[in-house]
Amino acid sequence: MTTSKVYFTDLRTTPSANLLDKMERLIKKAGIESVDFSHKFAAIKIHFGEPGNLAYIRPNYAARLARFLENLGAKPFLTDCNTLYSGKRANAVDHLQSAMENGFNPISAQCQVIIADGLKGTDYREISIQGEYCKAPKIGTAIADADIIITMSHFKGHELAGFGGALKNIGMGCASVGGKMELHSTSQPKILHENCTGCKICVRNCAHDAIHLNDERKAVINYDHCVGCGQCIALCQFDAAVRGDDETPQRMNYKIAEYSLAVLKDKPNFHINFVMNVSPECDCWNHNDAAIVADLGILASFDPVALDKACADLIIQAPILHTNNQLSKKNSHDNLCGSDKFHLMHPDTDWISCLEHAEKIGLGTMNYELIKL
Repeated sequence: MTTSKVYFTDLRTTPSANLLDKMERLIKKAGIESVDFSHKFAAIKIHFGEPGNLAYIRPNYAARLARFLENLGAKPFLTDCNTLYSGKRANAVDHLQSAMENGFNPISAQCQVIIADGLKGTDYREISIQGEYCKAPKIGTAIADADIIITMSHFKGHELAGFGGALKNIGMGCASVGGKMELHSTSQPKILHENCTGCKICVRNCAHDAIHLNDERKAVINYDHCVGCGQCIALCQFDAAVRGDDETPQRMNYKIAEYSLAVLKDKPNFHINFVMNVSPECDCWNHNDAAIVADLGILASFDPVALDKACADLIIQAPILHTNNQLSKKNSHDNLCGSDKFHLMHPDTDWISCLEHAEKIGLGTMNYELIKL
């Protein structure tokens, strides 16, 4: 049985080893220097964070990585694709402004910042994989054209996928706007009118004008306009917007795995996950709730499947922080060590399905050896 190596460093520091030093030592130990970076375009795929959300990875880590890759002869750049939902990263102009506000710019990052799918999210390459769910994923051009893919992922909960780690950062994050529509296309939600209070948060935040209030001040979805992005599900505070009857929690995760295959196909790749500020939901929202567990560490591997599984296992085994967040609201247990916190937070999700499908299509293995530095 194949086993992948996942390298781990905790967040304890000394005067001779700060966190940036520890990250660099980690990726060296994990073997990143075995990749030929000479004169190669190296895409550093990262989430720049929606303004107002403070859980994203600090830009200092990206700057250290960019400088490290440059010393290996690479031409690194930070990149992400535009979003499908309403927000401040739905086009390249707003996206770059948001990145700059959060500290990601050519001066602080010490490399260029590029929005991979262009001004309006229409700049992409179709990469044929003939997958079971996606035949030719639509990948942002700057990422598709890169020679090497490096990911820096903030590991956290996610309201549709269960959690967001390396595979979510690759599969969903590298998809163009049209690609994100394909990923969400079977995820159209429904409204439970008995729970709807008419607060209009879903109406105000739908990027496609797919929701309005009827005469009874209940939300109604126009499915001719709905692209299934899930923003209404994430924002509804009353469990009125929920997953549709014909949707399974697995299907989108299967697609994320296949989009990840398209991104990484025939390219050297390396992945770093940051298990810190583990917020209940994605960095795409303009807020972040308190972390569900204490900051645990940084992990790195050539295998994104093993890496995500190792991170999930660490969080599952960690005690819950007793703070006012979604997990403690929904559970009265004093200690949730050993419990699947992602499923408890988002019971309709099934995160393991993404890893299982990724393993099935050859992206990696869930069997790993955790090597602690």
